[in-house]
Amino acid sequence: MTIAYFDCFSGISGDMTLGALIDAGADRALLDAAIEALRLGDEVTVDVRHETRGHVGGTRVIVETVDRVERTVPALRAAVEDADAPERVKAPTLDAINRLAQAESRLHGLPEDKVHLHELGGADTLVDLMGAFWLLHGLAVDQVFSSALPVPRGRMGPMPLPAPASVRVLEGTGAIFEATDEQRELVTPTGAAILAAGARFERPAISLASIGYGIGSRDTPGNALAVWIGERVEEKTGVTIIETNIDDMAPNLVAAMCEDLMEAGALDVSVTPALMKKGRAGHLITVMSAPELVARLTEHLLLHSTTLGVRMTTAQRVTAQRRIIEIQTPLGSARVKVKELGGRAVEVAPEYEDCRRISRQTGRDLRDVMRLVADAARQELGLS
Repeated sequence: MTIAYFDCFSGISGDMTLGALIDAGADRALLDAAIEALRLGDEVTVDVRHETRGHVGGTRVIVETVDRVERTVPALRAAVEDADAPERVKAPTLDAINRLAQAESRLHGLPEDKVHLHELGGADTLVDLMGAFWLLHGLAVDQVFSSALPVPRGRMGPMPLPAPASVRVLEGTGAIFEATDEQRELVTPTGAAILAAGARFERPAISLASIGYGIGSRDTPGNALAVWIGERVEEKTGVTIIETNIDDMAPNLVAAMCEDLMEAGALDVSVTPALMKKGRAGHLITVMSAPELVARLTEHLLLHSTTLGVRMTTAQRVTAQRRIIEIQTPLGSARVKVKELGGRAVEVAPEYEDCRRISRQTGRDLRDVMRLVADAARQELGLS
């Protein structure tokens, strides 16, 4: 899965997004394509250039309007709907416009078609939104993630900070806000709408392919947006570890209980030999559980073992992606588990039961069958 992570250490705006994506490797021609598709060639000019803000250098995109035309919400929607652009670009653009319209409607208590969007009704808003989603599409990004957003406190002239429209646009999206000492707008409504239309507010593990910096309009050090492009390589999830020590239960009953715990939803169950008090031989039972199954699995342990209590700790689990494929071999078909990192196969493991079946049917040694299936899978996946 190709992902984009927006590191909004200095906020986000539409033009910063365009600059960061182009700086990360997106084709600048897609921005021109967006302008052409929206039929805005006579209304806007675009300047793309390299600039620095302190120690940060990146791409600055300046979208300027000529003879500015203010559009109503229906006119903005119509411009996108009529554009000759991919559906995967038009859909999030319309979503962003709808979120802006809904936010302004709630702020002013007016129907969406009566809302006056002021500076958000211009051609530059259309270019910022459609341009951003087309550049993401050009980079083959499947999912957008975002850092927490810096939030100033106070007022900028008569306008409270953060800008009410930006906060309303992000309402209900799971956006995370962090206080900052800045006394200026850092998250614009357009930037907020780009994130609100599909970003998840968490930091994923990423195999980095490129990083781009979009330079903001204010000439202050660090005024930039970073966008990281790469493959998502792992998932980190919270799990609960349930443990108990048992020294008065027959080993075959312990084995049966472990099988039952796995069938009940445990992520993993292990048994470790342990030396208990007074030199008695015992077992350490360790159960890995998803948080929502802790109560069920704990009750199962208490009911179906001789233990009088369990210990619980929380832990983070990092997993590689995995999928099952079926391999055809001269001995028959067998399933193989494929381990993947960043969408790329790195190892294979033949399914034991399939290989055992082939072994019995052919009379071949099980070890030979597993090697043959593994070699066939590696060859098919290009790992050999």
